[in-house]
Amino acid sequence: MKPSLYLLAVLYLLAASCKKNNDSTTTPKNPDVYVAGYESNGSHAVVKLWKNGAAQSLTDGSKYDKAFSVYVSGNDVYIAGSEDNAITSEAMLWKNGKAQYLTTGAKYAAANSVYVSGSDVYVAGNEDNGTRYVAKLWKNGIAQSLTDGSRDAFAKSVFVSGSDVYVAGIEDNGTRYVAKLWKNGIAQPLTDGSKQATANAVYVSGSDIYVAGDEYNGTTFVAKLWKNGIAQPLTDGSKDAGASSVYVSGSDVYVAGNESNGSGNPVAKLWKNGIIVQSFTDGTKEAYAASVYVSGSDVYVAGYEENNANKTVAKLWKNGIAQPLTDGSQYAEAYSVFVK
Repeated sequence: MKPSLYLLAVLYLLAASCKKNNDSTTTPKNPDVYVAGYESNGSHAVVKLWKNGAAQSLTDGSKYDKAFSVYVSGNDVYIAGSEDNAITSEAMLWKNGKAQYLTTGAKYAAANSVYVSGSDVYVAGNEDNGTRYVAKLWKNGIAQSLTDGSRDAFAKSVFVSGSDVYVAGIEDNGTRYVAKLWKNGIAQPLTDGSKQATANAVYVSGSDIYVAGDEYNGTTFVAKLWKNGIAQPLTDGSKDAGASSVYVSGSDVYVAGNESNGSGNPVAKLWKNGIIVQSFTDGTKEAYAASVYVSGSDVYVAGYEENNANKTVAKLWKNGIAQPLTDGSQYAEAYSVFVK
């Protein structure tokens, strides 16, 4: 027996509803938004995790601590950062608030980025070898040196795609810093070393590798995005600018960073597919966009802005609307955002 037209219509609507609910581009109704950074207690920096705007302190405020990166996997929340031990600083990883020391504290070190793939936890950072900083990658707490320690180098961002591990950072060539990408420990220079450059973030989408950073043009720093090693300027070089973070959603590439307003104050900005789509601040005070994350149709940017008391306020912008994470009574900065 043939189904009725009414039944066919119901089945069609049900199928369309299921497709919409399973569409990866549909924003979850109640996503959890995690932001990592720090807030001063008046004498020291305290590592902070904001979940949906509510703050949690991960350190007791007796030392100078900062969080630079957050990643959520299942029910576990990982935060990478550093802790000052009064003599040097240690590279740190917090899992669900519990601290794990990646270095001994004998030399200066920091953990700048964390990425979780399956049961493996990757952390990118750097450690002093006594004379120079060495770019490092920790996998499940075991360190791998990405550079030989003859010149300063820093690993700033890590991304895992399948069995490949990508790290973005910089290495001194004896005169200036070269923007670099390491794939499975093998270095690829993104710049020729003739001018100062920085690689701040890496994101892999399919076969495409995106790196955000900046390069000096002889007068100013130009915000740049490298796609598969090919540089794309995001700014025209008339004012200082830098790209801090990159996120790919479908065919769209989002970059967060900042550009000077010409009078010396950096303005927090967002680029989409190479075009500035939003200035989050008006340039009357210094502001930085440090991290971008896209969930469905919503774009989240974490950063900070100076207030009238000349203190930095940790902020989260959702679709351009600012949400202060701190009240401005103490210095605070947000460096990383993750949406689950």
